[in-house]
Amino acid sequence: MSETHKRTPAVHPAASSAEAGELARKVGETMFAADRASSETMGMELLACQPGRAEMRMVVRPLHLNGHQICHGGFIFTLADSTFAFACNSHNRNTVAAGCSIEFLKPAHLDDVLTCVGVEQTLSGRHGIYDMTVTNQRGQVVALFRGKSAQIAGTVIPEHPANAETGAA
Repeated sequence: MSETHKRTPAVHPAASSAEAGELARKVGETMFAADRASSETMGMELLACQPGRAEMRMVVRPLHLNGHQICHGGFIFTLADSTFAFACNSHNRNTVAAGCSIEFLKPAHLDDVLTCVGVEQTLSGRHGIYDMTVTNQRGQVVALFRGKSAQIAGTVIPEHPANAETGAA
């Protein structure tokens, strides 16, 4: 991917990739602590939040099963959507979904461990495109999700007042 399509994250331009990684980790921790839907209701775990990337996991429980005794697609979608949220907010700019689609490729069953990895494909201006891949514990692809993000005002973690004028964190 061309670097011209990447937007500079909310860290000082001279910041190292280690600083950007640390900021993304803090953004993930902050968001996950406030995300009762993903953590408490769905039982998801945030495994990683890095610049433009996130990884989450969910074990399929009886509450996730539909009438066919397979994981309801809405729960798989929610896992992918939550991963999307962490990936697109990882630059510490408040970002929401502007659109998304999902393809269900394989059913998930009771006790399956679903892992979703989300990766930024492009970021240009206020909009980004992110791809999520949901796999089971055997590495089989269960679903593919693509999301379009839109940046809104604000940051997940407040920027330091001394750096607010420069846009640095």
